[in-house]
Amino acid sequence: MNVGFVGVGQMGGPMAINLASGYKVIAHCRNDTDRNALQGAGISVTENLQALGEADVIFLCLPDTDIVEQVLFGEHGLAEVLRSGTVIVDTSTIAYGATLSIAEKLASHDVKFIDAPISGMRARAEDGSLTMMCGGDQSLVDELKPLLSTMASKIIYMGPVGSGQLTKLINQLLFDINAAALAEILPLAVKLGLDPTKVGDVVNSGTGGSYASEFFIPHILNGVFDQGYPLKKAYKDLISGSGISAQHQIPTPVLSAAMATYQTALLAGHSDKDKGGMICVFEDLLDVKFRSDGQEE
Repeated sequence: MNVGFVGVGQMGGPMAINLASGYKVIAHCRNDTDRNALQGAGISVTENLQALGEADVIFLCLPDTDIVEQVLFGEHGLAEVLRSGTVIVDTSTIAYGATLSIAEKLASHDVKFIDAPISGMRARAEDGSLTMMCGGDQSLVDELKPLLSTMASKIIYMGPVGSGQLTKLINQLLFDINAAALAEILPLAVKLGLDPTKVGDVVNSGTGGSYASEFFIPHILNGVFDQGYPLKKAYKDLISGSGISAQHQIPTPVLSAAMATYQTALLAGHSDKDKGGMICVFEDLLDVKFRSDGQEE
């Protein structure tokens, strides 16, 4: 089986390399650094996107909806060269409505589509232990499991096309809300005279802990804000969540509050920081720093 891969950046690169351990992979890549790593893993690399048209299955791992649509349907896009029966597996995180539209357009080309967004940081992409949420035809997902399992240790079938993206969004919104809560509450602790390092220890060993706290608190204490997805890109999840809330008339007051924190951080110039960087807003407001002794940004 020939496998194509588009989007070989922070997450997609390690995923493609894991795929290459058991399959012949051709990847679209224009970055010399990424190219060297891929070729070192035995992956064929091309700058010609349409060269992937001969692949039986093509994985996408791209930053947003617009880029996915451009890769598939833009000028010199994949849709122009895809063969009947080809399978597209989109592991990107994109809008639910767009996912349904993409599946419909591909079906008109007799191309199959699975939405399979992933959860986990780069380290889990590297060791193949991502969580993957799949939407589409269940028999097709089952057929693809040998490929998927090279990248993900937990593969969950969620339902029809779009179900994977909806599940990923739910997961992301909970993570986003957790990160916003840390930004608001941790500086309060310092303002009231508590030691940041000890507070971090208590939170991460107590009932206030979460995956967000375990990941971000150590980095915040060291003034490091470049270890996760930047705020300017993460904001798309909150837009999607608020849109679904409005469309279905479902109140989401906590999500709305978290969204205001993200917006404040973006307006304050922290867009290139990861989600932990939202704490800078409240640190400035309270004139404190949630840092280990001697650590500054």
